[in-house]
Amino acid sequence: MKILIVEDNEPLRKAIVQRCRESGFAIDETGDGPEGLWLATENKYTVAVLDLMLPGLDGIELLRKMRKHNEDTSVIIITARDQVGDRVEGLDAGADDYLVKPFALDELMARIRALTRRKHQVKNPVMKIGDLEIDTLRRSISRCGVEIVLTAREYSLLELLALRQGEVVTRAEIWEQLYDFNQDPESNVVDVFIAYLRRKIEGEGRAKLIHTRRGMGYMLEVRKEELAGSAV
Repeated sequence: MKILIVEDNEPLRKAIVQRCRESGFAIDETGDGPEGLWLATENKYTVAVLDLMLPGLDGIELLRKMRKHNEDTSVIIITARDQVGDRVEGLDAGADDYLVKPFALDELMARIRALTRRKHQVKNPVMKIGDLEIDTLRRSISRCGVEIVLTAREYSLLELLALRQGEVVTRAEIWEQLYDFNQDPESNVVDVFIAYLRRKIEGEGRAKLIHTRRGMGYMLEVRKEELAGSAV
């Protein structure tokens, strides 16, 4: 998934960015309010993590302006303001969650995962597609109970396809959600990672789950003919 971090405290921002990248998320970051607004309105993010006390543009005003252009991105406010009135103002301005500093990075990551599941109307943290099981808490996968080791980026790609199982996910959508703003959009890296993922989850005679829609993109789904073929 792709995350926007807008936080002017550089050590905290770098810590959040590092933790998110270790989890396989693509990250855009800034410590500046106006730049944060520009990023939020020009790009698609699953979640934005937004501080309130920002140079150039107050976080509440940034959020209000952002919501005029972008209703889809889930927003977590992180701030030292801990009064009830502050939380009410933030939530009323369009935030989905509110986390008071100081906080544990584990809690922030759990809230990001929860908002991602909510966005896709997935309540169970363990997703099952046929004999494939994806544990979004442990960030692990298995088929027929056998664990398969993925890199962080491979896992994020599989999770994206799983959250939208049965739907075609275009290459552009995959790029937007898995790669940073400053990476080369002309690269064939999406197709390369799809190939890596297929080898790992469909090898050794397992049924095919990742299907190509030529000229469109990829989709994850169980097809009866594939299950029949794998049983032969």
